[in-house]
Amino acid sequence: DQISAVDMGYIFEELVRKFSESYDEQAGAHFTARDIIYLMAEVLVAPHRAKIAEEGVTASMYDMAMGTSQMLDCLSEKLREIDPEAELTEFGQELNEQTFAIAKANMLIRGGDAENMQHGNTLSDDRFDGYKFDYIISNPPFGIEWKNEKNAVEAESKRGEAGRFGAGLPAIGDSQQLFVLNGVAKLKDTGRMAIIQNGSPLFKGDAGSGESNIRGYLLEHDWLEAIIQIPNDMFYNTGIATYIWVVTKDKAVERTGKVQLIDASRCCVKRRKPIGNKRNEFTDECIHLVMQAYNAFKDGLYRDEANGMEVEVKIKDNDDFKFSKVVVERPLTDPDGNPLLKKGKPQADSSKRDSETIPWKESVAAYMEKNVYPYTPDAWIDEKKTKIGYEIPFTREFYKYVAPRKSEEIFAVLQELEKRETELMAKIMGR
Repeated sequence: DQISAVDMGYIFEELVRKFSESYDEQAGAHFTARDIIYLMAEVLVAPHRAKIAEEGVTASMYDMAMGTSQMLDCLSEKLREIDPEAELTEFGQELNEQTFAIAKANMLIRGGDAENMQHGNTLSDDRFDGYKFDYIISNPPFGIEWKNEKNAVEAESKRGEAGRFGAGLPAIGDSQQLFVLNGVAKLKDTGRMAIIQNGSPLFKGDAGSGESNIRGYLLEHDWLEAIIQIPNDMFYNTGIATYIWVVTKDKAVERTGKVQLIDASRCCVKRRKPIGNKRNEFTDECIHLVMQAYNAFKDGLYRDEANGMEVEVKIKDNDDFKFSKVVVERPLTDPDGNPLLKKGKPQADSSKRDSETIPWKESVAAYMEKNVYPYTPDAWIDEKKTKIGYEIPFTREFYKYVAPRKSEEIFAVLQELEKRETELMAKIMGR
């Protein structure tokens, strides 16, 4: 009667935060604050909101790294706000025994099916093989090795489309993208997923690598709908830059072939008192502004002048993130500088070998004519070594050039500082 459900949630989160710190949890295994989850829930239900309000909803939802199941609870709460009679079924899997026990107890207390809360390693011991879900919401660990799961994951990868990991395998040091693939495999054809990741999955891995191929898998199937950068210092146990990836197999017509990049890094409110590393939070106004930008689906800057917040949006084609990685060869030459030939063809000098990254939308021939041949007219591309890559340079898309101060201005400031220093020294020395 005295404490609201939201405040009770924060009290609970504070207890879990202290619990995780006392057990020295790895940096990536952090707890997700409710304000972040509420934004994820809003994005998940946004395209269906009107239909849910009119027709009601029956839906299944899943969290592959559920912790104490708070993300599932918040998503259920959001859906019941729209349809109080919503028929919702929650499913989750969790590796940590203590947090799993809390999630299962939570389900028992609320009268749900506790068997839907499963304990085990999602990557190597999938307890929901063959299941498909309407909504997936998750915050898997960042930068955690999958060395212990290596045999099981590689075996499943060899099954191709019959398994979860046929698209590719990331480097052994970070399992984030494996969780993404797990989620994609479990989405219904009309399903939607919101999953939190750090910056690495945007760009890590060169053309032909597992990381690049996983990005390509999402882009070539046109399943990546949006990426939202949230502010730093939003989590209790880490302050790093984080992103919400929105994945769906049922894009709206106007979003076909497009990815919406949303920079919400300047859309937050400073907490009066930090909780661990959490110094910033989303208020209702923050979430409203992000959703305004998401729903508008147009390039531009969206501002809330009253609260000093802004969100910027860039709409990109899927192919903007695709590139060719070509190997450029130059010939071996004799002492006179003439190319050495074999069967009438110049032989490549490996010491002069180079590579070029060429945007997919740009002609390779035109790129070479402009950027390579004017400087090395004897160069050629080894077509057999060309690879296709995918990278999402989120930060570069929103980079703003700030001109450095003029030298005259800097010199004037230095002169003023020197003058003040002289005056201070005179006072100190009693002159």
